[in-house]
Amino acid sequence: MSYHDTISVILGDIVEQEVDAIVNAANNSLLGGGGVDGAIHHAAGEKLLEECRTLGGCPTGEAKITGGYLLPARWVIHTVGPIWNGGHQKEDEFLVRAYRNSLLLAEEYDIKSIAFPGISIGAYGFPVDRASVLAVKTILEHMKNGCLLDDIRLICFNDEAYHFYSNALELAVSEIYSNK
Repeated sequence: MSYHDTISVILGDIVEQEVDAIVNAANNSLLGGGGVDGAIHHAAGEKLLEECRTLGGCPTGEAKITGGYLLPARWVIHTVGPIWNGGHQKEDEFLVRAYRNSLLLAEEYDIKSIAFPGISIGAYGFPVDRASVLAVKTILEHMKNGCLLDDIRLICFNDEAYHFYSNALELAVSEIYSNK
């Protein structure tokens, strides 16, 4: 498997991605908020909020799926990343679970292309250097285990995030190839 053909890091806006599904870095209520969550709800339109109201929220580290409505993406996978509390409350574990459960849900719905934001790196305060490594390692691990996705995008909203996610991907891929 060629990792460079499947996974990419892009500086851009997640709501503009023409993929089967985008991932929403949501809060537990799934009823909208700030940052990525607010942008996705705004771009998708009122029907997204209506559907989210039927889901009963979402625990941290879990994922739920809705339609994409007015978005170019057919689906929105909502996942709740952890709030950073210094790294002593299983934040790493919950972040890994958020990515893993989003990927599993994507495969359950036969999704072939997906775009992720930097989960928890905004208002939730997760350090971007640490989050980028965990995100990339989780995605690459999923790919090694027979991933059905053929286009996985890490969408970065600013240059700092782009720098860290790009470096994390390059380091992880070079490690894989040097260990073969």
